[in-house]
Amino acid sequence: MSTLAADPDLIRIGNCSGFYGDRFGAMREMLEGGRLDVLTGDYLAELTMLILGRDRMKDPSLGYAKTFVRQIEDCLGLALERKVRIVANAGGLNPAGLAEQLRKVAADLGLDAKIAYVAGDDLTARASELGLGTPLAANAYLGAFGIAACLDAGADIVVTGRITDASVVVGPAAAHFGWGATDYDQLAGAVVAGHVIECGTQATGGNFAFFTEIADLGRPGFPIAEIRRDGSSVITKHDGTGGAVTVDTVAAQLMYEIQGARYAGPDVTVRLDSIRLGQDGPDRVSIGGVIGEAPPPRLKVSLNTLGGFRNEMEFVLTGLDIEAKAELAQRQLESWLPVRPAELTWTLARLDRPDAETEEQASALLRCVVRDPDPNRVGRAFSNVAVELALASYPGCTFTTLPGNGSPYGVFTPGYVDAAEVPHIAVLPNGDRIDIAPAAQTRELTEVPAPPLPEPLPPSETRRAPLGAVALARSGDKGGNANIGVWVRDDDQWRWLVHTLTVARLKELLPETASLTVTRHILPNLRAVNFIVEDILGQGVAYQARFDPQAKGLGEWLRSRHLDIPVELLK
Repeated sequence: MSTLAADPDLIRIGNCSGFYGDRFGAMREMLEGGRLDVLTGDYLAELTMLILGRDRMKDPSLGYAKTFVRQIEDCLGLALERKVRIVANAGGLNPAGLAEQLRKVAADLGLDAKIAYVAGDDLTARASELGLGTPLAANAYLGAFGIAACLDAGADIVVTGRITDASVVVGPAAAHFGWGATDYDQLAGAVVAGHVIECGTQATGGNFAFFTEIADLGRPGFPIAEIRRDGSSVITKHDGTGGAVTVDTVAAQLMYEIQGARYAGPDVTVRLDSIRLGQDGPDRVSIGGVIGEAPPPRLKVSLNTLGGFRNEMEFVLTGLDIEAKAELAQRQLESWLPVRPAELTWTLARLDRPDAETEEQASALLRCVVRDPDPNRVGRAFSNVAVELALASYPGCTFTTLPGNGSPYGVFTPGYVDAAEVPHIAVLPNGDRIDIAPAAQTRELTEVPAPPLPEPLPPSETRRAPLGAVALARSGDKGGNANIGVWVRDDDQWRWLVHTLTVARLKELLPETASLTVTRHILPNLRAVNFIVEDILGQGVAYQARFDPQAKGLGEWLRSRHLDIPVELLK
């Protein structure tokens, strides 16, 4: 057990990064902005692991988030002065290399900083024997207790590789309160707090459906979780920062990238249907009632593979006969190619309008995307042929893209291995290595039975209006799948939403999902439904199956769709 905060019954944990490339100055902003006990950062996403894998192929000493090193160069003295511990998953594919680099930074600054790291997640060398194929990178999602061990040993900075995003928050809480492996409710509460703040300003008004309600969204402050000994928490932010913390901004982040009512991790499975939110004052939202269960026996593994090479050309079609122009360009290009690539797909975006007042408003976009294991088939042999159509195709032929060579693309797939097969090692500041045992008690992950539905609203007058007139939404990616969480603010809206927004209705409103497998999960405490749309993102974000490869706008598309809504709800 480590004393990380002056208050034995509360720890104040901030976040300064939601992704690799987030606001660089956020670390200093958070350290200077007010009291903190721990500052965390999430730098890893599925796409980031692929980027770091390519970095490591070029230079084996790399594979970590380089911007984190620069942030520590700027802020290490300030963090030590204010006695704020730093925990981040910026180690990526090389946490040992990052830890060594941070020691050099501290030495160059003349500072005595204790650096620790967590290892064991990298299964790349053993992927084949574990039945995971031969990926570029294979990394298991570790839990929080390696971080806790490092903090117990006095580490000022703990860096990790692939862990669950919330673990950077759960680890410090577990260390401070001395939680054990079976303190499931407490761990689950901290997981929820970690899930809320791990994406940075998405909890304080960023990407928020009702953004016009937020008075100051010019520069949202980063979030803070005040976690109590029982696992309950309050989400807040530093005084004087932009954005807002409300029940809805917190609910928005809770709905991000989730699946069913059970949210599984290596330390605990969270019952999302148990969460209760409450406004606890200005920019303060309480989270309580969270129930935890034993984790599943297997760990998820992030598998990133180079899938081949990709290229695209985009034609501009202006004015009349858009469909005929698109058909001509497609027929010509495909017949002129010397060799057809393995994948060739066309998308026509009808952005044009009749009798348009500007040329841009009169234009549609025709996009051709090609993929192939052979870079030559999707390089100049493709893009040069597309350009050759410029004077030989439809009237007004022009492009938004220039001819060029194809670029490699990645494929993300999840894998699963028995937790006992994955080492979890805390490497302490003095170099000692501690093995962290996997969970001794486990529980197979099963779906939660659908809860009873409230009575539907009685028939009443309706008006055609967008769903977003009453409902909020947040969407995101999980491999090739996308989730769309939709919620409302009062009980009458909930009675209408849960009976109206079924899987069948979703497929009507979003025709691109009609042929896909869609499941719905109900979270009554949040007045929310969550949809999982399988395979809409192809083989993951790096595959770029859609123009919105991470499904960030999918929820907003749904909110823009019109349906019959009771008039009293619109008031």
